[in-house]
Amino acid sequence: MRQIVLDTETTGLRPELGHRIIEVGCIEMANRRLTGRTLHYYINPERSIDLGAQEVHGITSEFLEDKPRFAHIVQALREFIADAELVIHNAPFDVGFLNMEFERLGLSPVAEYCGGVLDTLALARQLHPGKRNSLDALCSRYAISNAHRTLHGALLDAELLAEVYLAMTRGQESLLSEAAVPKKNRPDTAATKLKSRVERRPLVVLRATEEEEAAHQATLAAIDKKSGGNCLWLKEAMTDVPQA
Repeated sequence: MRQIVLDTETTGLRPELGHRIIEVGCIEMANRRLTGRTLHYYINPERSIDLGAQEVHGITSEFLEDKPRFAHIVQALREFIADAELVIHNAPFDVGFLNMEFERLGLSPVAEYCGGVLDTLALARQLHPGKRNSLDALCSRYAISNAHRTLHGALLDAELLAEVYLAMTRGQESLLSEAAVPKKNRPDTAATKLKSRVERRPLVVLRATEEEEAAHQATLAAIDKKSGGNCLWLKEAMTDVPQA
């Protein structure tokens, strides 16, 4: 299974108000393994950057002056994400910006090119309800070092998110590896099952002593008396007594 961990940085928070993408970072995984392939671009947004956004990612308009426009990188981005599942933290935000950029160029929404979108924020909220589930909080929870993350950055955040996603979904490797092995080659044949039954240690049966049996019967009799003869356990025990 091919997945692309994706993150963006933007000029602001609302694409419907004309805010644009200024950085995109993607990391490829195949069968839950990092392949080493990445895609990373800084992008000239052709507009100013909100001060609040600049304080988050530290990217300035001056730095982006000589960077390509989104139209110049979109084909490479579409090819990189083609048919892959996108893994994104707070996916509606990034997908909303990508869809707006695609629409500006007369292209179909992102969902038409990728193989689906997995929102790790929604997943984290299911796994850790009532807790903080920002990327920084998840790094702390899963003991992933983010000491080098003084500012947000698309490629850096995608790298951290890949580690967080693998930690959050740890345990699925065995399911994936089993699915990759043909059923006839899996170790679940009748001979294997018989062998495990033969090698299994016998169960230890601890039987009640006479004193414990007497105490049990006394308790049932007391319950029967207090319930007016409606002790179901006592009735059940009587029906189990062999008839002469």
